[in-house]
Amino acid sequence: MKRLVAILTVVMLLASMMAGCSGGKAAAVDFVMPENGFDTETPVTIKFYHQMGAQLQTILNTAIEDFNKIYPNITVEHATYGDYNGVRDQIKNEIPVGNQPNLAYCYPDHVALYNIAGAVQTLDVLIDDSQYGYTAEQKADFIPAYYNEGKTFGDGKMYTLPISKSTEVLYYNRSFFEKHQLTVPTTWDEMEAVCRQIKAIDPTCIPLGYDSEANWFITMCEQYGSPYTSVDGDKFLFDNAKNKEFVKKFQGWYNEKLVTTEELSGGYTSALFTGESDSGTRCYMCIGSTGGATYQQPNQTNGVFEFEVGITTIPQVDAAKPKVISQGPSLCIFKKSNPQEVLASWLFAKFLTTDVVFQASVSMNNGYAPVIQSVTENPVYAEFLQSADTTHIQAYAVKVALEQKDAYYASPAFNGSSVARDQVGLLMQKCMASTSVDIDAAFKEAVAECKYQAGM
Repeated sequence: MKRLVAILTVVMLLASMMAGCSGGKAAAVDFVMPENGFDTETPVTIKFYHQMGAQLQTILNTAIEDFNKIYPNITVEHATYGDYNGVRDQIKNEIPVGNQPNLAYCYPDHVALYNIAGAVQTLDVLIDDSQYGYTAEQKADFIPAYYNEGKTFGDGKMYTLPISKSTEVLYYNRSFFEKHQLTVPTTWDEMEAVCRQIKAIDPTCIPLGYDSEANWFITMCEQYGSPYTSVDGDKFLFDNAKNKEFVKKFQGWYNEKLVTTEELSGGYTSALFTGESDSGTRCYMCIGSTGGATYQQPNQTNGVFEFEVGITTIPQVDAAKPKVISQGPSLCIFKKSNPQEVLASWLFAKFLTTDVVFQASVSMNNGYAPVIQSVTENPVYAEFLQSADTTHIQAYAVKVALEQKDAYYASPAFNGSSVARDQVGLLMQKCMASTSVDIDAAFKEAVAECKYQAGM
């Protein structure tokens, strides 16, 4: 609660700075290209905020060296702030005094917050510039859903560039499935049937673990085509019959001990999957992030894993129309009074998003998927993907993520979208954990809380 109050305090401060702006958000202002383009003679320094650990920073420093071979007059200073929220909190404190960085790692809801003060630079002019922008080939190289996430802010303009992405996949105990001749589920109806089969084999287990309650709710909205949120009009739309229907269904699953979640089980369900949970309970399937693939790897005895892990796409409402969440950081560029700083920031962002070596190196380090398709043609990265199996689970997860590139979705981003995400996650927990809860009332309360926290 204290964190939310702090965020809202900054939101109110930013809003007061932009009094008179329509809808509490500053109108987008396109970048004006300097008359003579980028000045390659005058030194320019840009600041980049991120959450990279030591190994990724080593990769970044190598990329900066390569970038400086092209633009030696651009100095890139970078700093890490622990995690994505750490980056956000640092920036939201700097915007009111005009000390924000030049570019930063971000999530869509972070950009929505920054945009209350109109601090984020729209990128359309830069992207389409004939000299400095992306070529047609470079645009086509992006995985479309990753690229289009930058335009989810309601005005059709581009605010972010994808830098590195993850998604959710279904991890399953392949050894157990093969031993008992079980079929890996592709739909939620099949998942329910398989969970009951597993429960009959091992009555003490909880067959399925799903780490993120919020992701589960939002993904079901996408798969059913039922409303969740909108950047226009009534923003919080998730109180509807279809969404109540699937929440009621999962409530039944939980009470039959067919499924559990991170919050309801007291920790990431990967511990149940690998058998490392203190509870002694096992699960034989786990839905979690590709970025956390290594945590789904069981222990070894005499160099042999305790069981083989299979990885596949998550179940669908309709397997012919798959929907899978797109997660992971993007890059945003902040407005500056000196257009040369903005242009230098763009050139650096363009380099990071199109450089095959950087994209491949990051993916092989952290298990996130590269955002451009040409990375798979890189010999080193191709070898990495070829190693994908139960003994190289990180490569295995990335391979599955890339195979479902046409199924990705991203939710609308606006001031309040992060609140909605938190509330639907809490809603899932509340409804699943108690058969006596009034689901209609719980949905209404969640919407009301969204509006309250978003100041609506």
